[in-house]
Amino acid sequence: MRSFIIPGLRNPVSQLILGTDYYKPEILEQIVPLIDEFVALGGNTIDTARVYGGGQSEKAIGMWLQGRKDRDQLNIWTKGAHHDSKGPRVTPEAIYDDMMFSLEQLQLDQVDMYALHRDNPDVPVGPIIEALNEHLEAGRILAFGGSNWSWQRLQEANDYASAHGLVGFTFSSPNLSLAKAKEAFWQGCISVDDETAAWHTKSQLPVLSWSSQARGFFTGRFSRDNFENKDLVRVFYNDENWARYDRAEAMGKENGMSTIEIALAYVLNQSYPTGALIGPANLSEMRSCFSATQMKFTPEQIAWLEG
Repeated sequence: MRSFIIPGLRNPVSQLILGTDYYKPEILEQIVPLIDEFVALGGNTIDTARVYGGGQSEKAIGMWLQGRKDRDQLNIWTKGAHHDSKGPRVTPEAIYDDMMFSLEQLQLDQVDMYALHRDNPDVPVGPIIEALNEHLEAGRILAFGGSNWSWQRLQEANDYASAHGLVGFTFSSPNLSLAKAKEAFWQGCISVDDETAAWHTKSQLPVLSWSSQARGFFTGRFSRDNFENKDLVRVFYNDENWARYDRAEAMGKENGMSTIEIALAYVLNQSYPTGALIGPANLSEMRSCFSATQMKFTPEQIAWLEG
């Protein structure tokens, strides 16, 4: 499986990143074969978060890690400082509290990657960068990034880090998919637009995309006249995205691949480093995701898919 480098990490990051937002200890028997298959296929980066699985995803990953001899070959990535019922909580105090909770749940002294799950543009970047650098120096994390941070805020934060001799964000995790979001899927979420893509092409800051397969838009379970999934309709249903679906379907038929495999391969063939978070429900879906990693697109093919 292809991979890319994030400064500070011991290992390159596999282009497929295993998402675990529904993982819980009570379904450990169901998810262990999925994680094992992911690793067997060459995946080495596992994504979780303080709020995933009702706060239980990290605990499930920690249980899976126990007794394994390949921990030093894996990238464990978690996220914190998500808002709660009271609103945004991107503060040094919330980052500390969430990080210590995450480490306890994961049964680890250190995670490889840490991301702020949301941004609060009203909070100055300086104290946030300083707090994250303190965790780097303490050895709790090896690299940090922003999940759903705009490119402008990422640039501002990295400018501050550079000016103060500190480490900045080394990756970003917005939504990137062949279907372009009309509006945020969840409050405070960021999707890659043309301006964001241009910034990443210039900076070469890696994008680790969530909803890389557009929440199932390309599975074939939905159609122009099927409005049963209200969120999918709200975010992705328009003529432009259905035209992209048609082009992905046509390219898939030409190459012996499914439409959703073409859509995933699109994310993995950008002009900047990309990883795609995947959430397969079974081994067949896992292997389908792996098939997408074998497809290489030219810039002309990417442009054709986008339309």
